[in-house]
Amino acid sequence: MYFIALATDYDGTLAHDGIVARKTLSALKRFKKSGRKLVLVTGRELPDLKRVFSEVSLFDKVVAENGALIYTPASEQERVIAPSPEPKFVARLKKQGVKPLSVGQSIIATWEPHQATVLEVIKKMGLELEIIFNKGAVMILPSGINKATGLAAALQDLRLSPHNVIGVGDAENDHAFLQACGCSVAVDNAIPAVKDTANLVMRGARGKGVEQLIDKMIKHDHAIVSRRHDGIVLGSAGGDEIYLSPTDTVLIAGSSGIGKSTLATALTERFVESKFQFCVFDPEGDYDGLEGAVRLGDGSSAPTKAQVLDLIAKADSNIVVNGLALRVNERPDFFADLLPGLGSFRRRTARPHWLIIDEAHHLLPKRRDDTRAVLSLELPGTILITVHPEAISTDALRLVTAIIALGPKAKDVVKVFCHETGIEAPKAIPTPKGARVLFWRPQAGKKVKTVKVIEPRQSLKRHSRKYAEGQLDEAGSFYFHGPDNAMNLRAHNLMIFAQIAEGIDDKTWEFHLHAGDYSKWFRHQIRDKDLARETAEAEEDKTLSAEESRKRVLDAVRRRYTAPATAPE
Repeated sequence: MYFIALATDYDGTLAHDGIVARKTLSALKRFKKSGRKLVLVTGRELPDLKRVFSEVSLFDKVVAENGALIYTPASEQERVIAPSPEPKFVARLKKQGVKPLSVGQSIIATWEPHQATVLEVIKKMGLELEIIFNKGAVMILPSGINKATGLAAALQDLRLSPHNVIGVGDAENDHAFLQACGCSVAVDNAIPAVKDTANLVMRGARGKGVEQLIDKMIKHDHAIVSRRHDGIVLGSAGGDEIYLSPTDTVLIAGSSGIGKSTLATALTERFVESKFQFCVFDPEGDYDGLEGAVRLGDGSSAPTKAQVLDLIAKADSNIVVNGLALRVNERPDFFADLLPGLGSFRRRTARPHWLIIDEAHHLLPKRRDDTRAVLSLELPGTILITVHPEAISTDALRLVTAIIALGPKAKDVVKVFCHETGIEAPKAIPTPKGARVLFWRPQAGKKVKTVKVIEPRQSLKRHSRKYAEGQLDEAGSFYFHGPDNAMNLRAHNLMIFAQIAEGIDDKTWEFHLHAGDYSKWFRHQIRDKDLARETAEAEEDKTLSAEESRKRVLDAVRRRYTAPATAPE
């Protein structure tokens, strides 16, 4: 369920001549039973609305007075979010013969052709007021107050994002709130300007159109989401933009160090721009310093389930869940414990809109028996990032709707995915060149495309304490074994590397030094070219004694990685 709420105008949309038909009321009740929320957005004053609409309690929130007043039917609480009308202004309008004239808690309303008189009085009195039209009605409100601002306040109370709301209306004053919704809909009787800007136009007029929309939302929720009006641009192919939808499950895969986290970083920037909430599961501390996000956990303290769920409840909070303090074998259990609670929250609010799961083969490994239960039935708005797609749970891979393959082994990613899921591999897989990647929608039956992806503005600096204090896997660790394989000492981070290096004999130290093993490890596993370059100079300098070369290499390591936690990184 992606669209959690329906925000509807009253007159001319839900109601005809002020009355809501029985079939429309039944549709509203059916909508509520589906677990969704209803928000009424109207220009009417609240007493007038209650007089004509006795079923107002069906709604979770009412935005009245064209955005100035928020009403909660369950508690009957009223909250005015705009200043009250200026008595002198009202008196002047009456003196100028403006009638009928209705005065609410913030709104003042009359009818055409009095707009000219109203505007003249506003100018003479120097007031910050705006005139809003609604099919002949003339509404005067404080500057900046409209149905969109009122809806935003109501959604904040409900802890919902506008992305997950469908708005439906018919008139001039509906433009603002319709454009603020994730999907805008016009009923058939709507004015042409509203129809032209709406994402969908219903065949039915007024309540009949709302009934059709409700049926569509309940039966085909995800099908309403358009990649073009609520998607994120991945890049371009052949002059066409390629979009990712918040209902997609995306696999980003390729060999190590090829740019997967760089692409993910670029996508998070688009999420921030579009006000999509996101949560990054970062087992190895690669996303520290990510703009627009709060980090939970570090190299010495693991995040907790409660911390994640508490912070994600705030709609404007993006999170990086740093699992660096968790051992590799602890990560799947942590994730398995967290995901059901997060999934329950997403079903209620559709937030966070995007989950980014880095090192997905660690968090959703094939070997776990409970992955199907953990996943539930779907992973919408999820990006799985991995070097080893074959090691990810097959159940998770079968949910993938889009594949992004990077690097020289991009073709292999597509083939491995097809082998693991039992999907027939595409007949022609192009070779991506330069900065391009492969993009394929396996369930759409379309060709594999080469896409020029977006570039991030920020350059993430890999977290130094990940390598200093974290735990690299077996393949990423350094092994001191000496010239005769007499030992097998594993260094799973740089701190352990330094400790072992200080304790081994000169013969073992120099064996790895002269083989260039230290610089190779720093370059390919630690991925620090500067450290590798400085170490290679020590490896190639034959005049250095074992003690001197050891000191130079370890000084270089400590200078970069094992400084106090308060030191700049």
